[in-house]
Amino acid sequence: MKPIRYVIVPKQPAAHIFEVTLTLADPDPAGQRFSLPTWIPGSYMVREFARNIVSLQAFSENGRKVRIDKLDKQTWQAAPLKGGALTLRYEVYAWDLSVRAAHLDDTTGFFNGTSVFLAALGHEAAPCRVEIRKPAGAGYRNWRVATALTEARGTKRYGFGEYQAQNYDELVDHPVTLGEFELATFTAHGVPHDIVISGHTTRVDMERLSADLKRICEAQIALFEPRSKKAPVSRYVFMTLAVSDGYGGLEHRASTALICNRTDLPVAGRTEMTDGYRTYLGLCSHEYFHTWNVKRIKPAAFVPYDLSRENYTSLLWLFEGVTSYYDDLMLVRSGAMSPNEYFAQLGKTIGGVLRGSGRLKQSVAESSFDAWIKYYRQDENAPNAIVSYYQKGSLVALAFDLAIRERTNHRKSLDDVMRLLWQRYGRDFYRNGHEAQGVGENEVRALIEEATGVDLGSFFDEAVYGTRDLPLEALLAPFGVELRPDFGNGDAGRLGKPSLGARMRAAGTDCAVAAVHDGGAAQKAGLSAGDILVALDGLRITGSNLDTLLMRYLPGATVDIHAFRRDELRVVRAKLDGPEVTRYKLVADDKARAPVRRARERWLLD
Repeated sequence: MKPIRYVIVPKQPAAHIFEVTLTLADPDPAGQRFSLPTWIPGSYMVREFARNIVSLQAFSENGRKVRIDKLDKQTWQAAPLKGGALTLRYEVYAWDLSVRAAHLDDTTGFFNGTSVFLAALGHEAAPCRVEIRKPAGAGYRNWRVATALTEARGTKRYGFGEYQAQNYDELVDHPVTLGEFELATFTAHGVPHDIVISGHTTRVDMERLSADLKRICEAQIALFEPRSKKAPVSRYVFMTLAVSDGYGGLEHRASTALICNRTDLPVAGRTEMTDGYRTYLGLCSHEYFHTWNVKRIKPAAFVPYDLSRENYTSLLWLFEGVTSYYDDLMLVRSGAMSPNEYFAQLGKTIGGVLRGSGRLKQSVAESSFDAWIKYYRQDENAPNAIVSYYQKGSLVALAFDLAIRERTNHRKSLDDVMRLLWQRYGRDFYRNGHEAQGVGENEVRALIEEATGVDLGSFFDEAVYGTRDLPLEALLAPFGVELRPDFGNGDAGRLGKPSLGARMRAAGTDCAVAAVHDGGAAQKAGLSAGDILVALDGLRITGSNLDTLLMRYLPGATVDIHAFRRDELRVVRAKLDGPEVTRYKLVADDKARAPVRRARERWLLD
């Protein structure tokens, strides 16, 4: 098939406009159709990227205008041609400062192909060539290009010019960063990995970041390929936009797009491990693990992606939850996090899951399937209605790992399951073309047994399809780890810190109800999300003093609360709940018997 040629130009950075030209040498003579994806893999929500196309025109090979009609929200059809190439020229508005779409101003540019490149329907398997041009003007003379796309002949790495992809799927799986950025490169088991940091930053310790990411990447490569230590890519790019307040990541087949607080990045001359930097490394670890788990090991429902509509699977707990389990575990195994720090993070996750009553109503399989309408569209009732397939999925992975290790006397683990998935579904995924296979909806339990010899039986079914709490305390005990509730504020919290059974947020200097928990004091009293709390027993409530006011009471006390709902003042009487478990503590018994300590070390460090 003849290659499809794209040209993308940051035409008006101040107006956030990319201009894209698409030339198709052999359009459908009956009238060629074009479509833009409605969602981007890895973010399971219909985002309607076509809404950002500002204008679109079509031209024949001799430059004459060709009629083009819009058929639906994302599809266009050109009038029939008697012969020759068909060219589309269109503008895309790019002002989404996230990892999911496209962004352009006079300081930086970024785009995912799903936001800017129309697909020529029927030609998705054709090779693609894309020319990335520099914006006009002296102010952009130092701009460069960062992408994992393969450079065409004559294009230098990090330079503007022509890049190539084997097909449309590959084209849109390589995001592009434009602008001035900090750059460092390290090798992980022989494969070059680039770190690109854009945004306003100062004194980032790129040497330390390279060393830490190298250890994390090598630990993950060794997990999947313990003998060959062969990475699944020939080159990888970590792309990070540093901002004042932001967090997120999106995986791609040979790169990841990240956004973080600039204060999370390591500073030259400072050696401490801050919470922000540890969080950033965990994000990098999570997205890098996706290089195997979801970009190559895929659910069957994603083989191939249908980017025109929702693709339903009940397995996101496996692809996002298991990845969330391994992201911090890989920090421990690489030395970037201590076991005690890992236990603290795990305690937060356990507390986060157990605080929401939605876990008793929705399984991780259901959460996965409903991601399109529930997880990515959360409202104030989300804690009471849904469970996160990320958070609880990571605890399901922990439970399976501990159970497998215990039942096999530590000879097998979840690592063996991941290696089997990799060998069977992932290693040759892109080489297999149309023969590539994904993981079936009901295959995972049997795959665990095949990889480890352990049939998890009803435990698997209850963990994945049920809503009971996982028996984590019992599963952790053979590893010399005790699970304890943490009420906050030490013993004072355990003994008497009262609660309204609601989550609050600051609204300027006011205190607003963000969510009320099922059966809690706030709900019983008639308070609702959005209410502004004004006073408690006649004393003013502000955005920062509610906990202090509540500490004057014991659980079970009755208080009068004044609150505004919209512009209406309400007075309610609430009977305060008992202390709320804010998180859980995992405490390792360092005096446990030697076999127990060795089991814990093998889990965390092998």
